Amino acid sequence: MKQMVERTARYIASVQAEDGAIPWFHGGILDPWDHVEAAMGLSVGGHLREAEAAYVWLARHQLPDGSWMAAYKGDDVVDGTRAETNFVAYVATGVWHHYRISRNHAFAADMWPMVKRAIDFVLSLQAPTGEIYWALDTRTGINKDALVTGCSSICKSIDCAVALSRLVAPDDSSVRHWCKARVHIIHALRHNPERFDRTWESKERYSMDWFYPVMTGVINATHARTRLDVRWEEFVEPELGCRCVSNQPWVTVAETCELTLACIVSRREDDAHRLFDDIRRFQAEDGSWWTGYAFEDGILWPDERPTWTAGAVMLAADALFQLTPASDFFGPGI
Repeated sequence: MKQMVERTARYIASVQAEDGAIPWFHGGILDPWDHVEAAMGLSVGGHLREAEAAYVWLARHQLPDGSWMAAYKGDDVVDGTRAETNFVAYVATGVWHHYRISRNHAFAADMWPMVKRAIDFVLSLQAPTGEIYWALDTRTGINKDALVTGCSSICKSIDCAVALSRLVAPDDSSVRHWCKARVHIIHALRHNPERFDRTWESKERYSMDWFYPVMTGVINATHARTRLDVRWEEFVEPELGCRCVSNQPWVTVAETCELTLACIVSRREDDAHRLFDDIRRFQAEDGSWWTGYAFEDGILWPDERPTWTAGAVMLAADALFQLTPASDFFGPGI
């Protein structure tokens, strides 16, 4: 396990640019959410300075309203069509995760203004009915629909932002508003499913919609096991991992790792270990991880080994084997 983890962390670090940016792979794009996921993998692997450089990159590129655009290549925006709320919020998750491992109070304090602006931006796009709108479109304005996965992730990010504020800005008046907003998001997720996927095809076929409310603590432990049980056979391919989409013969490493985290949260440790064991075959010689496996064709597909997939592997490994002080990071609270 130690060798696997070290190789994975070295791979992420090898792709990172000198200015801290972590693209999907050499020559690829960067998006804010996946950049943070990869940085979290660096933290787990003990590459603390490299992880901090990734957050400094975000601080340098944050827009005045607190957001980031959808995709970058180097310093250039390559998709400026929108700022996605889930992407923007995730920086809070990453910074708090890094603090849990590094205990670098000074760095956490330096990152606080960036995190505060990001969360304020995200909550400015909260609907009166509780859900967070998916994106601010630079051409047409607010896209007034919401994603189950995205809003679940945002709940976790708010948890982390609140924890960070208590550490470095205990008198900040924003926190009370953030906590109330989180309650409203959770209410919408638990009780008002009609508020999601109103203007596009339902995302229920995606496994993330199934397990993200469990992984992020939106669904409490009493109901988490039941939620996973209901669709387990639909999404989990025995001895291979978790499908990305229920009706496609394709398992993906990142979704399998995130389902592993959801299993740990819901106290299904045996399932978590089996899932993680199933994907170990998908690590390449250089420490990277293939995106997924199309099992009817028997091929690794696509021909990509993203840094964010490696980051997800690191988070799952930490949760399973208690590699860092942040091994209990996912689930209720922080």
